[in-house]
Order: sequence, then structure tokens, then C-alpha cells
Amino acid sequence: MKAVVITTAGGPEVLQLQQVNDPEIKDDEILIKVEATALNRADTFQRNGSYPPPKGASPYLGLECSGTIQAVGKDVSRWKVGDQVCALLNGGGYAEKVAVHGGHVLPIPPGVSLKDAAGLPEVACTVWSTVFMMSRLSAGETFLVHGGSSGIGTFAIQIAKNKGATVLVTAGSEEKLAFCKKLGADVCINYKREDFVARAKEETGGKGWSSH
Repeated sequence: MKAVVITTAGGPEVLQLQQVNDPEIKDDEILIKVEATALNRADTFQRNGSYPPPKGASPYLGLECSGTIQAVGKDVSRWKVGDQVCALLNGGGYAEKVAVHGGHVLPIPPGVSLKDAAGLPEVACTVWSTVFMMSRLSAGETFLVHGGSSGIGTFAIQIAKNKGATVLVTAGSEEKLAFCKKLGADVCINYKREDFVARAKEETGGKGWSSH
């Protein structure tokens, strides 16, 4: 298969598309033919040499991907060959094929394209674990999202609104705030032009918010 290889630590120019060996799957893993991957900040750190992959992880970049299952380990029961999925990886998304633990694979939500699904796992797992599993955001609460137009922010706005929360966001430009408004944000605050603490307290009658 082909993979994007880091030839030496440095900028984007050190990346090269090379022919490499196909990954071998373990009994609890599946093999995905990659349709798309995503760019995360950790990928840039790994490329410049400041974020080495964990022991046993793929040497190639890519912490999430989408694609079609090509092979399934004998201990994996939920998935089958031909399923279209997205996955959270410890590396290897910048390749034509990747092996991933069966428990790190997710179904593609209805209405989301196979290509777009490559950008879901990191934000979905981050927002769900921090906002709902740890902080237990509930319907009727007020939720403040800093950097609302970021990957994490845009996902957080949509899922918090879906769960019935009132969503306040901060961003640094009117263009970004307009995008957040389009996604469902109730109150959009330009932190460069006004005090978001004062505005948020004003909007909540002095009660404050659950902050992410």
C-alpha cells in the first residue's frame, strides 16, 4: 500500500508518499481501506519530531479516518467486511489501509458522507466525554463554548443544542460568530470587542454557565 511517510523531522516538505507494507491485524482489530483522514494538531507535532507515536502504534500520521472494512479479526463480532465506518486511531490514517481496535470504530451517522465522517471521531469523543460524561450537561442549562468556530466548538454547539442546552459562544471575528449562529448558538460574543464574562452574566441573569 501507499502511505505518507515522515522522512525526517520538519515542515510539510518532509512528508513523502511511499510504498510500504500493508498492516497486519490482530484478533481484536479490523482492517479499514481508508477513504479519508483528518488533520489534527498532534499530526503536525509528530511531523516536526515533538510528538513520538506510542509504543506499538503505526509510524504514520493520522489519528482518525473513514473507510470500508476489508478484514475482521476473529474476536471482533460487531463489524463485518464491507461495513462503512469511521475510527479513532493511534496513528496510520495517512495510508491506504489501517488496522484499528474493533472498539475504536464508529458507525457513520445518517446524513454524513463517508468522506466527511473522517473528521468526526476526535471531536465527537472529546466533546461527549468531557461535556456529557464528565460535566453532565443537561437540558435547560447554559453552556459556554470558547473558540466556537473551531472543530471542537462547532461540534459542541450542535450537540449541546440537540440536548436542549442554551449555548453561548466566543470567537474573534464577526464571520466566525455568524457561522456559530448558523449552527445554532444562541448568544455570540466577540471576545476582542467585549467582556465575555459580563455579557454571559447579563444573558443568564447573573447565574453564569457550564464552561467548556
